[in-house]
Amino acid sequence: MYQFFVEPEQISGKRVVITGKDVNHIRNVLRMKVGEELSVKCSGDGREYRCGIKEFQEGQIELEVWFIKEDAVELPCRVYLFQGLPKADKMELLIQKCVELGAYEIIPMRTKRSVVKLDEKKAKQKVTRWQGISEAAAKQSRRGVIPQIHEAVSFEQALAYAKDMDVRMIPYELAEGMQATRELIGGIKRGQSVAVFIGPEGGFDESEIEAARRLGIVPVSLGKRILRTETAGMAVLAFLLYQLDE
Repeated sequence: MYQFFVEPEQISGKRVVITGKDVNHIRNVLRMKVGEELSVKCSGDGREYRCGIKEFQEGQIELEVWFIKEDAVELPCRVYLFQGLPKADKMELLIQKCVELGAYEIIPMRTKRSVVKLDEKKAKQKVTRWQGISEAAAKQSRRGVIPQIHEAVSFEQALAYAKDMDVRMIPYELAEGMQATRELIGGIKRGQSVAVFIGPEGGFDESEIEAARRLGIVPVSLGKRILRTETAGMAVLAFLLYQLDE
């Protein structure tokens, strides 16, 4: 079943109005007809609105709500992925897969070993594209929210953003073995916020690891193998999904 996201003001009782680019997608790409069923979510309200297409109008589509399903697809914790900027188009694949796995927000980071440098104009274009990838992945995986993709921040800004989060971890090849990782992840409780810091190609500089340690961010192991930057975040999210999902 196809899924679309709307804003709160687009829902009124048993009436839902689809506007914007989704109108063309439903009408001309999917070629849906009056009476066909689709799923609508209002990002963050925890409900799925099962609707039927009632009428095609100029610039909008009117739907009728058939029933409302309380949604439980989101992880019981909000996971914030702080990702060191990778080379080439790796960020696009990373966003797509990490949204599918349940990331709540993705915050690109500039670190000491980051090779990618974005000027202001290019950065805004990238974020717009990344946000579109997040929305498409959220629709495909039937997420209840569209994860926000931030503009790139410095490592210091990332540390400050994560300051008050409940559980904070930073995968590091010299960290203790997997038992410590299991214990940290196993202790996460429902409703907590979880910050995950992933380095770029080449990993974090030792000074960055020490800065993180001083703020109480826990270095963790992801096993004996060295993972690529685009794999490491997915691995942590897979661990969290296994531990937290119901």
